[in-house]
Amino acid sequence: MSFLERMDNTIRRSPVWRSIFRQPYPNDERSRAYAVMNNVFLHIHPVRVRQHAVKFAYTFCLGGLSFFLFLVLTLTGTLLMFYYRPTTEWAYSDIKDLETVVVFGQLLRNMHRWAAHGMVITVFLHMIRVFYTGSYKPPREFNWNVGVLLLVLTLLLSFTGYLLPWDQLAMWAVTVGSNMARATPLLGHEGPGASLLKIGDISLVNAGNDARFALLAGRFVGAGALLRFYVLHCVGIPVVAIILMAVHFWRVRKDGGISGPV
Repeated sequence: MSFLERMDNTIRRSPVWRSIFRQPYPNDERSRAYAVMNNVFLHIHPVRVRQHAVKFAYTFCLGGLSFFLFLVLTLTGTLLMFYYRPTTEWAYSDIKDLETVVVFGQLLRNMHRWAAHGMVITVFLHMIRVFYTGSYKPPREFNWNVGVLLLVLTLLLSFTGYLLPWDQLAMWAVTVGSNMARATPLLGHEGPGASLLKIGDISLVNAGNDARFALLAGRFVGAGALLRFYVLHCVGIPVVAIILMAVHFWRVRKDGGISGPV
């Protein structure tokens, strides 16, 4: 036995290898099922896949494309963080340096921007496909609700990232968009039910203490809003999205894989 063969056998018998690959190479249907269920890399996939599920024209791979674009956004966004400072003094100049000074900076920023647009489109189309194929019906109604939350988080990721270039277009677009938060039910001082939140003559929701104020960290788009949007865009929303995506993928398998045509 050669040195490489002995090394391979030693690695395969190690506790680390056995903790990851708990089943040997499958030779029959039963062992294949055990290998999929006990493998940390394969457990998310179903043991069997229906014939309709592998047809491109049925799903158009929209869910997979959405996840792929999220990975692209994560990678490019992490690289962009090395060249960006979320302050009113440096944000715009850092963006300009990305375009003119940093090697491949323009390409990196454009990849992030177009991947963001693409993810919004693919997630929206994915929801339409799921709706028109009846994949939201029992027992998949829970996963449909998770998908709706992921759609909302995708839109919030796009919205919070819009302010980060700190140019006139971003500032005024976010100003107009954040004004909609004033009409949030119960939480916006112009929204329905805001008048109900009163203790005596004191209103619990007003222009300085409502959803818009919490979003912008003030009454106007400024340094506080830029920092808050940066933290939400880079940490808060992605963490929640990753957790929900893990639940979403897990439920696809637990619900029997991709639903059949209605």
